[in-house]
Amino acid sequence: MLTKRIIPCLDIKDARVVKGVRFLGLRDAGDPVEVAKIYDQQGADELVFLDISASFEKRKILIDLVEKIAQKIFIPFTVGGGIRDLSDIRDLLNAGADKVSLNTAAVKCPDLIQYASRRFGNQCIVVAIDAKLVHSPESVGRSRKSKLPTTDYGLSTDKWQVYINGGRTPTELNAVEWAGQAAGLGAGEILLTSMDFDGTKEGYDLDLTRSVVEGVNIPVIASGGAGKPEHFLDVFSKAGADAALAASIFHYQELTIKQIKQYLADNGIPVRMQ
Repeated sequence: MLTKRIIPCLDIKDARVVKGVRFLGLRDAGDPVEVAKIYDQQGADELVFLDISASFEKRKILIDLVEKIAQKIFIPFTVGGGIRDLSDIRDLLNAGADKVSLNTAAVKCPDLIQYASRRFGNQCIVVAIDAKLVHSPESVGRSRKSKLPTTDYGLSTDKWQVYINGGRTPTELNAVEWAGQAAGLGAGEILLTSMDFDGTKEGYDLDLTRSVVEGVNIPVIASGGAGKPEHFLDVFSKAGADAALAASIFHYQELTIKQIKQYLADNGIPVRMQ
């Protein structure tokens, strides 16, 4: 049985680790190299590095910082932000990344997924999707009439809208459909972030995660909302995620990776213990 993965995430802005709530209100969380070393020592299964402002600022990723981190850790390392073409992917892999995460570039040029997976292998290509729930006028009307909250995800006319440029720019894409398209083009994995739940510590978006998991045949990493061990258990047992990504609870030492894994193991979820 494949083990479930616990993955800390380094959101990088101005060469520092930052974290906010719903992609806003960013606050400093430390030096990326030092934070990465800690997670490596704590038994993280992988590490994700996202240069969250690179695409919006139309600049390349901080490749020197990627190299420094890669030299200090011994776990799989995924890097994303500001990637525009195959040469950027090549440079990051040469700098020590094991995988690259495509978000804005993949939306703007879906063929990049196919070209990259053929050139470097689909095991190297992660497609990141930042999604926000959008209610149709019909569902909002029904919710008001029935006195149900407008966050009732079960309404079939609602959808999760894909955002790019670090969550700044909405697109016309439906996240569930886009995930399926990305998988069909050769993505090896989906990194799925709920913008509604990000940083709230109220739990992962189980409906969004389950919808994407059921729509693709590749691993899905759930992201956004982790606040306690039960949230990890839910996203694995109820939504079928292959991995769970978290930031705030690890950055600010509210929980350790070991504590999360021990809780999961105690509840029948297969994990790799250090």
